[in-house]
Amino acid sequence: MLEGKALIQDTDMPVKMQMQAMACASQALDLYDVIDCKSIAAHIKKEFDKRYGGGWQCVVGSQFGCFFTHSKGTFIYFTLETLQFVIFKGSSSSPSNH
Repeated sequence: MLEGKALIQDTDMPVKMQMQAMACASQALDLYDVIDCKSIAAHIKKEFDKRYGGGWQCVVGSQFGCFFTHSKGTFIYFTLETLQFVIFKGSSSSPSNH
């Protein structure tokens, strides 16, 4: 597990889910090269789909912009090491936009 501490930028997730998101990101960084953002994101998405049901999305990188609608209580944006992570569960209605 990496020694770096995650810095949460924004979230509406329950604390337990936030901790799982950061632990999963740290695990992915141990498994994949830091430049392999697609594999890191896929690992996190699959873990969240397995743990919390399907429909999760994950964006990983050092420079990106995004705009999306998510289900309430399922969004987190944080930094770990040199990468930013956005994890959320998609929604067809628009309760919360980021």
